Amino acid sequence: MLPFAEFGRTGHRSSRVIFGAAALGGMSESRAIKTLDLVASYGVNHIDTAAMYGSSEDHLKPWLSDHRSEVFLATKTQERVGSMARAALEQSLERMGVDHIDLIQLHNLVEPDEWATAFNKGGAVEALNQARAEGLVSFIGVTGHGLRIPSMHLRSLAEFDFDAVLFPFNHSLLSIDQYRDDVMALRELCQVRKIATQTIKSVARRRWDDGTEGHRSWYEPLTDPDAIQRAVRYVLSHPDLFLNTTSDATLLPLILEAAQGDLICPLDEEMNRDTAEFGVTPLFDGAALDRI
Repeated sequence: MLPFAEFGRTGHRSSRVIFGAAALGGMSESRAIKTLDLVASYGVNHIDTAAMYGSSEDHLKPWLSDHRSEVFLATKTQERVGSMARAALEQSLERMGVDHIDLIQLHNLVEPDEWATAFNKGGAVEALNQARAEGLVSFIGVTGHGLRIPSMHLRSLAEFDFDAVLFPFNHSLLSIDQYRDDVMALRELCQVRKIATQTIKSVARRRWDDGTEGHRSWYEPLTDPDAIQRAVRYVLSHPDLFLNTTSDATLLPLILEAAQGDLICPLDEEMNRDTAEFGVTPLFDGAALDRI
């Protein structure tokens, strides 16, 4: 059985494995529905999608018509100007065939100029807060990639009381001292303020050598079942963290199985052996590689 926990202060008890619906983006509708049925059969009751995930929101529509009340539904927008963020939200509602989203998130809010636009008068934060007042969304979150994102989330949380954050979390990234310290500071603040903490890139191995074309994910994931189990448990052994699944749907059964049972954190020696054996490297460097 999957572990469950209160998703921050939302009042929803979410599966700690969240379905990353980017996996649906390049699928046929029939395969997407089978994938959604699969994750639901494991007890996953929380879906995270985004307008920029190809046809993901469109593929969710027929499935949600029968299952909307069974899941916590989250999506994202990359828009920073208020009017554009509002329009993007309305388009997401239409694509998914719903009249309400549980969590809307500002996606990858890391660049200072975009941050300023989002928080200024007439920005996305103001617009999404108004959408919440109108009942179109219940909660507002912020997400991001790269080594800078934990510190940027702290900056965002100083400006606005977000309900959820999302950031990369795996052994290779946490081996970077500054990133580990920033993540710890973010987690501590989130625990105090009861902000939900979502993680991504749990099974990341490295960037593809030949680029992203033709791959199910923009990064190369681990595929060894034992290594995946250790990577998943490295995240879920921390009770405050939720794990958002990879966009490579072929790995879903392995990830969902790994999340069952006793979630004991692997030893550093085990994780270091995986790093050496599978050539695991951090996806981000705080500079050029932070932009995906």
